[in-house]
Amino acid sequence: MKSLIAAAIACAMTMTAAAPIAAKQLTLERLFQSPGLSGPSPREVKFSPDGKLLTLLRNRTDDRDRYDLWAIDTTSGAEHMLVDSLKIGSGAALSEEEKMRRERLRIGALKGITAYDWAPDGKSVLVPLDGDLYLAALDGTVRRLTDTPQTEIEAKVSPGGHFVSFVRDHNLYAIDLASGAERQLTKDGGGTLAWGTAEFVAQEELERRSGTWWSPKETRIAVQRTDESPVKIVRRAAIGAEGTTIVEQRYPAAGTPNALVELWLMNPDGSGRVKADLGSNPDFYLARVDWAPDGKALYVQQLARDNKRLDLLRIDPMTGAATKLIEETSKTWVDLNNDFRVLKDGSLLWSSERSGYPHLDRFAHGKLSPLTHGDWSVHSVAGIDAAGHIYFTANKDDVLETQLYAIDLAHPETPRRITESGWTYGASMDKGATRIILTRSNPDQPPQTYLADVTGKRLAWINENKLDATHSYAPYLDHHRPTQFGTLKAADGSILHYKMITPVLEPGKRYPVFMEHYGGPGSQTVTRAWGSPIHQYLVTRGFIVFEIDNRGSPNRGRAFEDQIYHAMGTVEVEDQVAAAKWLKTQAYVDPARIATYGWSYGGYMTLKLLEKAPGVFAAGIAGAPVTKWELYDTAYTERYLGMPPYDTSDALDDATKIVDPLLTLHGMADDNVVFENSTALWAKLQAAKVPFEMMAYPGKTHGVSGEGAQTHVWETILGFLERRGIIAPVAK
Repeated sequence: MKSLIAAAIACAMTMTAAAPIAAKQLTLERLFQSPGLSGPSPREVKFSPDGKLLTLLRNRTDDRDRYDLWAIDTTSGAEHMLVDSLKIGSGAALSEEEKMRRERLRIGALKGITAYDWAPDGKSVLVPLDGDLYLAALDGTVRRLTDTPQTEIEAKVSPGGHFVSFVRDHNLYAIDLASGAERQLTKDGGGTLAWGTAEFVAQEELERRSGTWWSPKETRIAVQRTDESPVKIVRRAAIGAEGTTIVEQRYPAAGTPNALVELWLMNPDGSGRVKADLGSNPDFYLARVDWAPDGKALYVQQLARDNKRLDLLRIDPMTGAATKLIEETSKTWVDLNNDFRVLKDGSLLWSSERSGYPHLDRFAHGKLSPLTHGDWSVHSVAGIDAAGHIYFTANKDDVLETQLYAIDLAHPETPRRITESGWTYGASMDKGATRIILTRSNPDQPPQTYLADVTGKRLAWINENKLDATHSYAPYLDHHRPTQFGTLKAADGSILHYKMITPVLEPGKRYPVFMEHYGGPGSQTVTRAWGSPIHQYLVTRGFIVFEIDNRGSPNRGRAFEDQIYHAMGTVEVEDQVAAAKWLKTQAYVDPARIATYGWSYGGYMTLKLLEKAPGVFAAGIAGAPVTKWELYDTAYTERYLGMPPYDTSDALDDATKIVDPLLTLHGMADDNVVFENSTALWAKLQAAKVPFEMMAYPGKTHGVSGEGAQTHVWETILGFLERRGIIAPVAK
């Protein structure tokens, strides 16, 4: 059986064998064309409820951004396309709300099927496509559930498989799958009032994208009710190539009112409503919502507006009464996670940073008991099996790697590592935690996905993505350069990890450096994982590519991360400048040709670097930069900076101190870091007669996605660096 699965599933995600391809030089144009250079990119790999199938969204070789739904039999290895997005889609335009939801998920550029939900009986799959809902049977037949001009969002199959719920025009609906009858559960949604969806900051900053939760036995539904009337209206000009649309977006800028969020419980027909008691202060964040397996309790994680307190509440689903179980507090901020579980004996699995690192605890009889400990970070819980083994990812053995570990709940001794060192892993498990879907990569191998048993033994490839002659990256392998890792010390003695890719270094020759950074909280960029092929292309242009994780970045413990609290634009800037100065001392680096680049927070960092360290960098590139924190949202900004004003952290006041060459880029329809951030900067620089270059992208949002636009972004960046004499133009 193993050989059948391995053979069939491996070929399912690889291209047809072909003769070896002659070595080629990577070009800028090829970076963004199909098929993608990193190979197939399966998404949303899931087990069917009975575990007999693996389903996944697979992108097409001729269009890397379009995904279809595929199914693979875990016994025979047979595979087939379950839903062809080109055959059943209507091609209808998505609503502005759905576009924004996709931006929050960072899938705004994707086409076709972007999500799906298994029916609990394992006989069908719910597929949202082009604003409507479809139910796909395993024999390939597809039943259309909705056919409306509106976009149906937040679609879910109820746990018993009897209903499909969704939101249309801010109201919650449910379809009885047996009869096909559609029922409207709420009636007062519309305008600034919405049922069943997560508000902007929950989606963007709290990583909570849902606003509807069915109880396990379908007896009750927990539903978010959101009133956005207090939220400030931002009239955002979505400037496109063929005109401008003025979008009135409710955007909660730092220091201004948030949406009013309530949690209600109701029956599947909308009757029997009660409001969950979340206290008398309405200024909070609904962070997480989970049902107990027996449906007798609803667990809610409630985060204070200042992000310094997180309460776990148990809600009675019939009365809405609340009991506080756990209170997490911090002098800076409390990080959220998805590790909460209700265990078989009724005790709770909880994650806490009370020790200074995120670790797992067990809550029983009113007390927390540690299950893991040490100077390392638990990343996420993958599953818990019937024997009480907890499987989780962490960086216990190497801060640059994410590995899968297991502990015994009854005797939580030293965690047992399941996965192989030298890789960075992601993991998910089937319902009973008997098998694992593992995705891994390292700097020399693009992402691979395989099915494993609980010991980590590979049972079958799902996506081997082997770098052989058939791979899309094969023609460029001869020029692939290894990634080197090292450490530097910050001013306070903290160890900073860096990675570097160099051309083949010639003795006595000095090279320019492309120094890329993010720099903000929540993002670790230096890991043993596959990097962007853009970096390999930059190396072919003669660059050394360099990244370093400064103080304030995650997975190093709170003492390391908290240094950025109320201090954005300080320690992270100091560390990047220190790294640049270290590079200047290396015999192979041209100290006069170090360019710095970042996007979003990284764009903000570019501005702060040029402001605080004139002359250190030969040029700076700032993509979609935050220039004034009062323009950014409440949850993120207030978490790290408190309430306005933010004079010392903003990038506008000192912008006129910039003397080094600067290029800024921004999407003109950006609804995350709004375009006003860049226009305010440009106006300030122009008034002070400070020279700079800029490029704006009509109709593009925060990521400036799409083959043409992405190619243009990098043509603009490289053209800027050529004009500044940092690299030579490509010979024509």
